[in-house]
Amino acid sequence: QVQLVESGGGLVQAGGSLRLSCAASGGSFSMFTMGWFRQAPGKEREFVAHITWNGGNTYYADSVKGRFTISRDNAKNTVYLEMNSLKPEDTAVYCCAAALGGSYVYWGQGTHVTVSS
Repeated sequence: QVQLVESGGGLVQAGGSLRLSCAASGGSFSMFTMGWFRQAPGKEREFVAHITWNGGNTYYADSVKGRFTISRDNAKNTVYLEMNSLKPEDTAVYCCAAALGGSYVYWGQGTHVTVSS
C-alpha cells in the first residue's frame, strides 16, 4: 500500500510563495505519474499539475501556469509543488496523488494553503 504525506502548507500573503512536498512510501515511486490537486471550500476538487515518472513531462492547469512548478526527486521518493505569486483564489487544501495506468489510485490527506489579500 502506497502512502502519500503532504507538507509545506500554511498562511501566506498574496504575492508570496510556498513549496509543498509530498513524500511517498510503500511502493515503487519512480513508476508513478504524480499529480497535485486542490479543493477550495465549497468547490469541486480540481487538477493543478502533474509530472511523469522520470520528470520528462509536466502539465499545468491554466490557472497556475507560469506561477507553479512541479518537480520530483525519485531518490527521495518526493514530489514538490513550488508556488509563486500566490493569489487569494489559490486558497485550498492541496493533495498529491499517484497514478498508474492513467488513473490516480493513491491519494494523500492534503495540506492547507491560505493566501490572504
